[in-house]
Amino acid sequence: MKRILLIDISNSFTKAAIASGNRIGKVYRIPTSSLSATELKKTFPPPRLDGVVLASVVPSQTPVVESAFSNVCQVGPGINLGVGIDYPDPSTIGADRLANAAGCAAHYGFPAIVVDFGTAVTFDIISARGNYTGGVIAPGLEAMTNYLHSRTALLPNIRLSEPKSVVGRTTREAMLSGAVHGYRGLVREILQKIRSEAFPRKRPYIIATGGDAELIGSRVMLFDSIDPLLTLKGLFAIGQRNLPTLQPARD
Repeated sequence: MKRILLIDISNSFTKAAIASGNRIGKVYRIPTSSLSATELKKTFPPPRLDGVVLASVVPSQTPVVESAFSNVCQVGPGINLGVGIDYPDPSTIGADRLANAAGCAAHYGFPAIVVDFGTAVTFDIISARGNYTGGVIAPGLEAMTNYLHSRTALLPNIRLSEPKSVVGRTTREAMLSGAVHGYRGLVREILQKIRSEAFPRKRPYIIATGGDAELIGSRVMLFDSIDPLLTLKGLFAIGQRNLPTLQPARD
């Protein structure tokens, strides 16, 4: 059975997992700043791999993967993604956003909107014709709360969780309520604007993924699915299309 290593290098964390058959195995989360070829090869011995698919939005760390493994397929607009691209400058689209579009097309179809809750929250649109057409980028939830802490003298750094009530009885509770409920408002507003502008006649399938997807998306009643593995699924689908040692697997 073929084994493919999927690597998603994001600004804060790198996610890596082995896909074999139709399954994605244990997902490893590695701080991107400490990513090393030595640790990658120790965790994922190269002789046991049939290929590597890489999506990176941190160019300085891309060579780490390329030095650790051979047969690396790097995600970009020039490869077979399983979706088209209708965008003025495809080279500026983040590799993670292309992977999400590929995963969405392979597993959920289109038209669709993918919302990825990470260091930034991205909204990506796949048209009814199966083309990536653009999106929206906003600050991520943790980035917003960290900014409040770093730019004020008295506001603490908070751990994100579901608020007990809208009205906070402590500074931490008030910040948590503002962050979580306020962020849900941001997500609803952007999704409604996208739907009215890009999909006036046909409702798109809407998917949430990323680190804060469960916390935020579970209470926003506009999502059809919450799929934490969507980016890795997209990398797997791209690998099946572009690595010669692999054959497409059925969902």
